[in-house]
Amino acid sequence: MDFTRMCPKYEAAADLLGKKWTGLIIRVLMGGPKRFKDMKEQIPDMSDKMLTDRMKELESLGVVKRSVYPEMPVRIEYELTDKGKDLQEVIESIQDWGDKWM
Repeated sequence: MDFTRMCPKYEAAADLLGKKWTGLIIRVLMGGPKRFKDMKEQIPDMSDKMLTDRMKELESLGVVKRSVYPEMPVRIEYELTDKGKDLQEVIESIQDWGDKWM
């Protein structure tokens, strides 16, 4: 690897994962599909608006998939796509680093 120049792909990945709440959302979704309220229970300090905004962003980037089930009432679930699941090693590495140093 060349560490003397910034790679635009690395920069884009760091920007995505560095946004407040994004890493936590991805970590929560690693446990499987979740409804909005389930994610809020696991990340209670995040506002509804922030969760909505982050979910839309992650969906537009192909990291999260939104599924709507036409039940009464309508059920909406979010889950990681293959692209999102590929972040598992990254998230686990951050957890390992945090366990060691934080």
